Amino acid sequence: MIYEICTQTDTGLTRDNNEDAVTFDAATGLCILADGMGGYNAGEVASGMATAFLKSEMGRWLSQTGRQASAREVRRALEICVENANHSIFNAANSNPQYTGMGTTLVIGVFQDVHLLLGHIGDSRCYRLRAQVLGQMTKDHSLRQEQLDAGLITHEQARNSVNRNLVTRAMGVEDSVLIDISEHRIEAGDIYLMCSDGLSEMVSDEGIAAILLDEGTLEQKAQRLIVAANEAGGQDNISVLLAHVQEDLARRSLLSRMLGK
Repeated sequence: MIYEICTQTDTGLTRDNNEDAVTFDAATGLCILADGMGGYNAGEVASGMATAFLKSEMGRWLSQTGRQASAREVRRALEICVENANHSIFNAANSNPQYTGMGTTLVIGVFQDVHLLLGHIGDSRCYRLRAQVLGQMTKDHSLRQEQLDAGLITHEQARNSVNRNLVTRAMGVEDSVLIDISEHRIEAGDIYLMCSDGLSEMVSDEGIAAILLDEGTLEQKAQRLIVAANEAGGQDNISVLLAHVQEDLARRSLLSRMLGK
């Protein structure tokens, strides 16, 4: 498979600074998005630390070992790198009064051939558009989600819940953190969207799907998502990462000729 990846981030209409961070390493198929929280500029520090650390450490491991590693080994490497990044953020928060209480959500994906290893912490999300149907791949670590799971509120009530921004899990707020990791098979034509809640709280799933299904380049679709979130109020920072999966037709043709097909 061939992966086309692009990112967009925007401060939104009501915030003074951007506490989101998003990055990727095309060579290793590593994609990372984080949404920081905390005092003045502290959220920006936490999300920046998380993305920089994981891109460096996980990216280095993948470039050296990843292609030969099993799914279990990639999963374990991801768990270790996230735990080490968590310690770095936690220690920084406890050694600098300006950073007290800072933390960050995380969505991280490793795209390798026809497999995706997807991890997340908090309420930043990953969606997949497949066969014109959009599905949410991650489940929020939030008080609102816990209330939904317990049947305490309806989906309609959840849309306007006062608890919608209260996460129950984040990097850097405790000395240890649990990351949810899942494995998925990739198909040609898939579009994967990682986003901060500045998009998912402002634009409905139907609105997101309509933009992804519309004509245009991947960069244009990413920009339209940002515009849609701002047109809906832009109440938070907005970050998106899009990955479009395409089959390597040249390689398939070569293999077919080698096999005499």
